[in-house]
Amino acid sequence: MMIRPLICVINPGRIHTDVTLKLHPQGEFIAPDLIEIPPAFAYAPLINAHDHLVGNWFPRSGDNRPYPSSHLWVEDMKQSFSIQERNNFWINPGDGNYTEERALLLAQLGAYKNLFSGCGFVQDHSPRQPDSYYDSFPITVIRDYQQCHSLILKNWWGGFTAVEEMALTKGKMPFILHLAEGADEVAKKEFGLLKEQGLLKPNLLLVHGIALTKAQLQEIAQAGASICWCPTSNFYLIGKTLDINTCLELGINVALGTDSTQTGSINLLDEIAQAHLKFPEIPLQTLYQMVTVNAAKALFIPAEKAVLDPEKTTELLLIDALDSDPFANLLEVSSEHIQLLLHNGLPLYGDAAWLEYFASPPADYTEFRVGKREKFVLGDPLELNDRIDEALGYHKDFPFLPF
Repeated sequence: MMIRPLICVINPGRIHTDVTLKLHPQGEFIAPDLIEIPPAFAYAPLINAHDHLVGNWFPRSGDNRPYPSSHLWVEDMKQSFSIQERNNFWINPGDGNYTEERALLLAQLGAYKNLFSGCGFVQDHSPRQPDSYYDSFPITVIRDYQQCHSLILKNWWGGFTAVEEMALTKGKMPFILHLAEGADEVAKKEFGLLKEQGLLKPNLLLVHGIALTKAQLQEIAQAGASICWCPTSNFYLIGKTLDINTCLELGINVALGTDSTQTGSINLLDEIAQAHLKFPEIPLQTLYQMVTVNAAKALFIPAEKAVLDPEKTTELLLIDALDSDPFANLLEVSSEHIQLLLHNGLPLYGDAAWLEYFASPPADYTEFRVGKREKFVLGDPLELNDRIDEALGYHKDFPFLPF
């Protein structure tokens, strides 16, 4: 099964035309050697380096913005309309266990938020869960990591101390931590605490970093640590963001993340667009690198998962060609424009016509309409939405669901 997109983005630095991709999907298929497709660009599936899957309720919370520090918002959000509405479906018991039926349903909904924006991977910043949790998602939710919520609030949601969590990584998986998410003295002191506790190591993935100084960023660069940048969430909550230009000048490995929809963007495509709007001087190629190879490095994802392999394509994001520049094209697209999302050889989402090439579907799919196009998706997110509607007694719209 082969296709010939207009452009193939092999990696952020290699763009080719007239390349044939040899698809290797799971299952038995009946298809011509070369499948004719509408004009399209081919990419590797995207990687969202920061989300809180159970937190993807809407609208946003935070009535007293801007906050000096996100720690103040954590308490404030509990009284917000959004969380009060969510409490009618699921009340967070604070024990860090998201395998309970309704908590898991919300997490699965958050995974679909990522799938519908072309993600094959997402990092769910929460206490580590049993394998059954990670096995329940339509995309890969990173399971090999250790974490701490923050050095100020510590692991209030579950887990060990930051030092203990870092020790458990043995340097072979990421240690993920909210750091310096604010502009007040509390946020400014967090980097010192990080160093005092011996946490500034190459496998550190710190999230936000709003209060970090140029000198502190220099130390992060020297340590070889990574930063996840969430500009939409930062501007919404705090009114400012990470010194991203200094990060790029220093060569820090920066990934891009959405945060949850409680404060962040609708999905990763929206995050790319918002980052470009706020920082047009950053090349779009660099933003693409943040959601592919940089994110893979930060999260210890095998490097081959973040690039296209024309000879054996098991990872593919095939999108309508709406702009002549493949990186600018990402600013124009929505869920409707994704022709095919292939991850680990399994078709996850795309135009329903793709299912006609299989002797039998390799998984359980749901078909529905997005705009004027018939789509298929792995699993049944419509049922998830229906179950929330049933519990609430009315229809709940989520802006990241395309139906």
